[in-house]
Amino acid sequence: MVGLLLGSLFGGAISDRYGKRPVLLVCVCLHAVCGLVPAILPQPHLFLAIRCLTGVCCCCINICSFSLVVEWTLPAARLWPPAFLPFCFSLGTMGGAPLAWLSSTWRQLHLSLALPQLICLPLYLSIPESPRWLLLKRRTAALDSYRSNSPADKHCLDLLLDSAWSDLQKAAEAQEEPPPGGHAPSDIMQLRHPTILLRLFIMSYLSAASALTYFGICMNIGSFGVGVYSAQFFSGLSEAPCLLIPLVRLGRRPLSMLALFLSGAACFLSLLLSRYNAKPELVMSLALLGKLCILAATFISILYSIELFPTVVRQRCVSLVNLCFRLGCLVNSLVPPNPNGAISLAAMVVYSSGPIVGCSLCLLLPETSGVPLPDSVEDCDRQPRPPSMSALWRTRKLVSSQTRKTEIPPAEKDDTHSGLI
Repeated sequence: MVGLLLGSLFGGAISDRYGKRPVLLVCVCLHAVCGLVPAILPQPHLFLAIRCLTGVCCCCINICSFSLVVEWTLPAARLWPPAFLPFCFSLGTMGGAPLAWLSSTWRQLHLSLALPQLICLPLYLSIPESPRWLLLKRRTAALDSYRSNSPADKHCLDLLLDSAWSDLQKAAEAQEEPPPGGHAPSDIMQLRHPTILLRLFIMSYLSAASALTYFGICMNIGSFGVGVYSAQFFSGLSEAPCLLIPLVRLGRRPLSMLALFLSGAACFLSLLLSRYNAKPELVMSLALLGKLCILAATFISILYSIELFPTVVRQRCVSLVNLCFRLGCLVNSLVPPNPNGAISLAAMVVYSSGPIVGCSLCLLLPETSGVPLPDSVEDCDRQPRPPSMSALWRTRKLVSSQTRKTEIPPAEKDDTHSGLI
């Protein structure tokens, strides 16, 4: 967890400076080597250091892979890649249970996990760089090479960059000419903008609340009275339906609110049933339903974060949001368990109330479904805003006044006019 926290601190800034593809390739190689070292040198202190480095690499891989897959996807299909990646994660979670059951020693388990990573390393060389990052850095030669691969690649790249070409060039010019204070507006001033600060606060809270609920259930999966290997397998299986989330024809904001509310409600019902000595299978099923919903909210929030922040500070904002997620993970690892092994009452109250509070905060965010990625703060301000309370009140008064006018009979209207005359 400490390694994941460190990766959240530096992963976004490094990928902003050197590009997402180089950072992703380096971290994938280190991640594979780190999985092999404990099987060869099983030393306790070396194992802890390797796990910390593994956490750093894993966090950087998540940041870069989600950003790359979203930036290379057209807005109409942008929800599918972030849904497919957690589905693969659930397959790995399900496969880890029988793999651990079949492995007689930790060395065998580490070898079975590391060798497939080493074999698949050459496949990662085909991953392209972010087209928006290349345009922002004015590396047109790389963009031209991507266009020359095939007519389909050229058409896709033109569609991705057509709406943002002029804005990105303006942002690149502004980034190359910093003010006398020494900081470029894209680095400091845009992060201080009220719109960016509000979105950063909301998404950071959603990430922390999601981490508390998700990892709180994952780390206590063996405390529901079910076998640990079976519980781990069904824990992974419960995440597989996330692949169907893109079929739900809702926007980012309604879908996030629905997933957060269902997660909090399922965790609360699980808490109530556990206090009345219900069947362990039923209690675990409700907890896993809450875990499924919070996972859906998590990957939607990751996509939401990419769509909410402008290109020039996107990776740094996503890294800060990911940092809050990792802080929530770290807090979970420090929560002491109950003497009887069950989840404490206070922990379950936090797991259920956090997502419901986040559901209400989503009302302050705009809808970004089908909208091109913003490249500047001005683009963020042009995104569809949720109606304010005063606007809703004015609309309600207007509708009520029009309703009263239509309810007046014609005879009363004539009498009123004749009296006035």
